[in-house]
Amino acid sequence: MAQNLSHLPSALYLTTQVRQAELDWAEHYQQPLYALVERAGLAACDALQPQVAADSRVLVVAGQGNNGADALICYFWLRQRGISADLFILPASKASDEWQQAWQLLQQHDYCAIEQLPKVNQYDLVVDGLLGTGVTGELRPNCAAVVAAINAANAWVLSLDLPSGINADTGAMAGTAVSANMTLCMGAMKQGLLTGEARNCTGELAFAELGLSEFLPTSSVQRVGRDYLSKVLPARARNAHKGSNGRVTLIGGDVGMAGAICLASEACLRTGAGLVTVLSRPEHQLLVNAHRAELMFWGCELVDMEVYSRLGWADVLVLGPGLGKHDWGYNLFKAVALSEKPVVVDADALNLLSDEPRRDAHWVLTPHPGEASRLLASDTKAIEADRFAAVKSLQQRYGGVVLLKGAGTLIYDGETLYVAPVGNPGLASGGCGDVLSGIIGALMAQGLTHTQATVAGVIIHGEAADKAAMDGERGMLASDLFPWIRRLVNTV
Repeated sequence: MAQNLSHLPSALYLTTQVRQAELDWAEHYQQPLYALVERAGLAACDALQPQVAADSRVLVVAGQGNNGADALICYFWLRQRGISADLFILPASKASDEWQQAWQLLQQHDYCAIEQLPKVNQYDLVVDGLLGTGVTGELRPNCAAVVAAINAANAWVLSLDLPSGINADTGAMAGTAVSANMTLCMGAMKQGLLTGEARNCTGELAFAELGLSEFLPTSSVQRVGRDYLSKVLPARARNAHKGSNGRVTLIGGDVGMAGAICLASEACLRTGAGLVTVLSRPEHQLLVNAHRAELMFWGCELVDMEVYSRLGWADVLVLGPGLGKHDWGYNLFKAVALSEKPVVVDADALNLLSDEPRRDAHWVLTPHPGEASRLLASDTKAIEADRFAAVKSLQQRYGGVVLLKGAGTLIYDGETLYVAPVGNPGLASGGCGDVLSGIIGALMAQGLTHTQATVAGVIIHGEAADKAAMDGERGMLASDLFPWIRRLVNTV
């Protein structure tokens, strides 16, 4: 289940922006950067102390950069507070100036480091200060070995600023990374901590402000969560009627794939669309209406004027759930392309788009990493290596609003990039993406902008998944989200 992050700052930053803020802070206050290290190390000790029992043993593992300097100061305060702690330092070719100052403080108090990495299993708590925001490429073998030892132990782990081995800008892993129980992010929230492989490594996210806030620029990358819903979902007017709540036509459900269009269309209803039509294979009418009698249905064998009429009737189109890539689906894909209606493009419609790329300002694209790789003529590994770059490239190439699914969903509209760290692994099952496209289509039909509908849709989808996962993530079905979707759109 996703952690409630509402206590954290919503603005997210690149490491270069944070470094500049640190320099500006130092210049403004005429203070050395080491003063920030002192604050960070003390904050780390304070964050760790609630986990420390009377007989706890703590191992502090430090590199020789500024992240390691934070760890040294943390070790200093642990010792000053009478906590049993050992310090291991991973050698580097050069130590930072701030690290050397921290080391001098330890020497002044006759605190020293152990020469060899001990058996980590003999410690109850580990402070991970190996690597900071400067990590690039694969970890060196000696560093990777320390990471492996930490992960193999049964200790509670606090990572300073970020888990060692995670890229703070992208969330990607440098071959391996520390799996922390808590990550204390320092100074400003790094954007990479909320998406990709970082989601599996950070544990509980905490924040130490350090005094940098006034020196940070206005960020175009924002974290969003459930509190966003109250901003865009007003109470429904007392004189509302079905016509005022939007009309949606969903197109899809080729032979053998009727389930996808059933899920998407019910999600559309549950999110509050006033009128919903399914345009699918004629033989699917019984299944669709038996599944949900409130849906209207139009059977389509060939694209004719009646099909265009059904497209023109709608305020919003949802294209793709179960569409397939054969002639039937391709012809409907081309018909929608002739329409000027707002459209949510999902599933096989994205694969068809990758074969015939074009740009449109009126759509919302909803690829998972595999679909994104086809849209960018790339591969899934490259997409996941830098999800931020991928979602920006997709928007620049195809226009509109782009939603890149995954652990820590990204939404980009060409101006602001939203990070939604919502949901859980229970969503990794068939049909969940179809539900999301139906939610977004319904919100657009109810008057939300493309961006608002996409962001709110992702949050509703993820929050509903967390509610459904109270009975367990494994075995959770896409249809398990429906009762919670209705509650979420009515409790803001």
